[in-house]
Amino acid sequence: MITATTPKGERRRQALVAAAAELLLEGGFDAVRHRSVATRAELPLASTTYYFASLEDLIARAVEFSGNAELEVMRRRVGDVPHRRRGTDATVDLILDLLVGADAPDESARGRLIARYERSVASARHPELREVQLRLRAQLEELLAEALRRSDRVVRAEQLRRLVAMVDGAVVAALTELDPQPRRTARGALLELIDVIAPPAPQHTIPPHPMAAHTIPAHPVPQHRSEPQQLDRHRSLD
Repeated sequence: MITATTPKGERRRQALVAAAAELLLEGGFDAVRHRSVATRAELPLASTTYYFASLEDLIARAVEFSGNAELEVMRRRVGDVPHRRRGTDATVDLILDLLVGADAPDESARGRLIARYERSVASARHPELREVQLRLRAQLEELLAEALRRSDRVVRAEQLRRLVAMVDGAVVAALTELDPQPRRTARGALLELIDVIAPPAPQHTIPPHPMAAHTIPAHPVPQHRSEPQQLDRHRSLD
């Protein structure tokens, strides 16, 4: 008998989750239905109810699947960030590279942004999504904190949440415009406050060596007899 714990059963379960995640990305929550998921996964319709307690359970797993995939991409990017002191512009660009993406995203990148914020809004209505979203958000904040530490910035948990909220608000507002430019909108907002939210770490100066405060006494200058004294001695010999 094939169950969710057998290798074949686990493969089928993962295929359904991946299919649901694709549909979620393409058409939002309305696109995820038992039949559409089974068709996309090329599995019997009954498999969706066999491996998942409900459609909400399947959607929650799809949200987690998508979120983890995005975090893995971000984790690799943060791992490649060299540790150096970054200025305001460089720090803002690094954060936006991680949260928003390229300056002129293609349709697939824009779709991923929309899907991300759809998941956030849906989690407010669906308790089964809220726990998933909280876990994903905690990992996201830790990756951002690491990127800021590698930029020699001070990181505080409450300020980090403020940073994410600011970018989220700017991106959502930009996505509703006729000419959406989410990165540009978020950049303008973040440039004004990044040095307040995540200020540069103080640079420690090296104190002077204690011996530097003492002066070295000069060597005494040998005294030479003056010229008149030498002349007087010559006169005495005459």
